[in-house]
Amino acid sequence: MHAYLVGGAVRDQLLGLPVSDRDWLVTGATAEQLVAQGYRKVGQDFTVFLHPQNAEEYALPRGDTRGRNEQEQVCDDLMQRDLTINAIALAADGSYLDPLNGRQDLQARRLRHTPTFQRDPIRVLRLARFAARFADLGFRVAEETRQLVRQMVSQGELDQLVPERVWSEIVRALEGANPGIFFETLRDLGALRVILPELDRLFGIPQPERHHPEIDTGVHSMMVLHQACALSAEAETRLAALLHDIGKGTTPPAEWPSHHGHEQRGAKLVDRLCDRLRIPNRFRELCRLVAEYHTHCHRAGELKPATLLRTLQKLDALRRPERLDQFLIACEADARGRTGFEQQPYPQADYFKAAQRAAAAVDTTALAGKATDQRMIPEIIFQARSRAIASARKQWLAREN
Repeated sequence: MHAYLVGGAVRDQLLGLPVSDRDWLVTGATAEQLVAQGYRKVGQDFTVFLHPQNAEEYALPRGDTRGRNEQEQVCDDLMQRDLTINAIALAADGSYLDPLNGRQDLQARRLRHTPTFQRDPIRVLRLARFAARFADLGFRVAEETRQLVRQMVSQGELDQLVPERVWSEIVRALEGANPGIFFETLRDLGALRVILPELDRLFGIPQPERHHPEIDTGVHSMMVLHQACALSAEAETRLAALLHDIGKGTTPPAEWPSHHGHEQRGAKLVDRLCDRLRIPNRFRELCRLVAEYHTHCHRAGELKPATLLRTLQKLDALRRPERLDQFLIACEADARGRTGFEQQPYPQADYFKAAQRAAAAVDTTALAGKATDQRMIPEIIFQARSRAIASARKQWLAREN
């Protein structure tokens, strides 16, 4: 039995990056022998065995191993992987098995497909995710790989992707350092229109230059995502910022560059998108709220106290202040995600927080106890909270002026 270090561990080691997870490829053993030695069998699509002490993953070579020597079995398995930089094995003696010249691609900072790349279309999203992950190291998608993916898209090979797998790749990209490059890569490959058509159609749609010097709604959306990444590491907040303007993709061209009512249209599109990709509710709820109410936040100083209170109630901000924080970060990212506005202060966030604190400080128990008509309690509390917000508004305006 021989074990070869494979995949990301070899790649990252060669790049001089920290290695966190180690995967191994085993030759000279059977599944039964591994189980007998205490390895635990897991997985359905691809069986792996967890080491009894350190839980590292061990796998047997894929494909038909009959009549194949040890090195041939390892190379056959490596050929089944997604990218050449992930198709390198390190033997115990320190030698490498590199049938696809992955080390050369590492040196050239090139993301290149393997001969079996096309077997699983989800690898297109993995390719985009690697482009984002290694962008700071100068990695780029190889031209032949770019052409292959465009061909896959044109032939409809991405149309039947499993929603859960798509979402898994998207959320992993959102949690990374450069999610914008993930979406930009998908667009460059022609795949964004299949994966997220609601986002893809924003490119080329104009906005009023006075408010949006960058004009293009798609460009603005990517700028907003960049700002959101600087403000928050949370995937929910980043996605909400990215999708805040998707309603503008359904504005009739005759109305351009105005986009009246895009907020409500955007909230509906968020629901459809989340239904299609089976996105968890915590993402759906925040994305819908940001899409529908981000302009309320921008106009915070113009809102009547009662309107602001209703907005806070829609956000569930009195019970969940952390939801308000996420909402405000997405709105601030929207305000800053414009050419020339990147460093602009966003005092509206302070006002919203002050209003939330004022409303939450109202003694609802005391008000309810004094009510002579129990049916009027909700209205009594609403009016008291509105007055508290009005007081907070005066203090905020005094500071701003």
